[in-house]
Amino acid sequence: QVQLEEYGGGLVQPGGSLNLTCKASGTVYMRYAMGWYRQVPGKERELVATQTKSGTTKYAFFAEGRFTISRDIDRNTVTLQMTSLKPEDTAVYYCVVVHFQRVGGPPEYSGQGTQVTVSS
Repeated sequence: QVQLEEYGGGLVQPGGSLNLTCKASGTVYMRYAMGWYRQVPGKERELVATQTKSGTTKYAFFAEGRFTISRDIDRNTVTLQMTSLKPEDTAVYYCVVVHFQRVGGPPEYSGQGTQVTVSS
């Protein structure tokens, strides 16, 4: 069993930056990636970015060039650095653990979510 706790959501102006961090309690095995999905009301949850323990990353097209994901294996954390934020990035961001072959699909574990609002 893995529990995930997210930190760092909030309100930011367009063009601003925000970091999200997730701490996992429990063992995340090699076959699982850690990362972030997001969800806007009325839409399905979607992939933002994930990273495996071996360092393989996957980004959604909207995250490429603006967001950076990193993992600290020793601390069992994953961080999402978001820059050049846009109003359309407003969503609830969920920390997830997902099988590396099913990234983008339903996660094995998910946190409670943290709200990110991009608005002036």
